[in-house]
Amino acid sequence: MPKVLVPFADGMEEMEAVIVVDVLRRAGIEVVSAGISTNTVTASRGVKLVADSLLSEIDPSHFDMIILPGGNQGTKNLNASPLVSEILKNFKKEERWIGAICAAPNVLLTHNILQNQKFTAFPGSVPSNDKYTGSRLELSDKILTSIGPGSAFEFSLKIVELLSGIEKRKEVEKNLHLPS
Repeated sequence: MPKVLVPFADGMEEMEAVIVVDVLRRAGIEVVSAGISTNTVTASRGVKLVADSLLSEIDPSHFDMIILPGGNQGTKNLNASPLVSEILKNFKKEERWIGAICAAPNVLLTHNILQNQKFTAFPGSVPSNDKYTGSRLELSDKILTSIGPGSAFEFSLKIVELLSGIEKRKEVEKNLHLPS
């Protein structure tokens, strides 16, 4: 069974965090949410979420993928975490999956995870870059990026497909009754 790590930071976009965790768990993927400084996180719209663990208590080597939720302040908090930086660099070096949605690709840029890969992000949230596409999803090497809260289901379903196959994606997608 694939295993995914989702760091939670104060100011993160709640939809991106909750939809990712929910959709992946529906697919039978083991997901661990981990607060970067505390278990209870206050998201961008004031919603309080409780992470499964603290990031400092996690062994990142047990995970197949790390996914960074966006949100302006959440992204700044992820960016400021030396532990998040270290984990991302190890995932990149070991060619494991990395995902980032909305403003979170900034973290990948700051820590040199995105170098020559095409990527997307929330419009205007990243510095001018010739690799930015503005697409809803962008997959380059083993890095998946997405544009924002409205693409959270597409992003999550693509992760299901990458980690568990197209049939599992179709099964989960059918039961979500999303518009076509």
